[in-house]
Amino acid sequence: MSTWAIVAIVATTFFGMEFVAWATHKFVMHGFLWYLHSDHHKKDHYGFLERNDAFFLIFAIPSMILFIVGATLGLHTPYLWIGLGILLYGIAYFFVHEVFIHQRIKWLRNTENPYFLAIRRAHKVHHKRITKEDGECFGMLLVPMKYYRDVLRSRKAGTDPLG
Repeated sequence: MSTWAIVAIVATTFFGMEFVAWATHKFVMHGFLWYLHSDHHKKDHYGFLERNDAFFLIFAIPSMILFIVGATLGLHTPYLWIGLGILLYGIAYFFVHEVFIHQRIKWLRNTENPYFLAIRRAHKVHHKRITKEDGECFGMLLVPMKYYRDVLRSRKAGTDPLG
């Protein structure tokens, strides 16, 4: 398999995971597995970990299986590279969602970047709902354009871009 094919598989998987994550968040986390996700929408949950953190394993298992299958069958199959794309999305999720948005680890605290502020604003809107119904903004890396416009409008007005 050529290097370009490998890069294409990893990149396509990474970006495809945004849509998998969106659908999982909307229909599974805010659906039949709300029990695991609900504590993530509460302001006062106990300790560093949440039940919601179980989704880390739920997303990691397919990646691990693909790594094992890919390593068994060899580098000429796409399984290893699909597993790597899922892993890289999981790493991006950790940094964007856990570190940047929720500040569970105190890194990446301050930014003026409109893209990152729009992500943070969209997630804040998502968390205004404490029930599983009527949610919005289920994605992580791709958010509706209105949040970019809100950030730019608030900057121009000199108000808090996070609302």
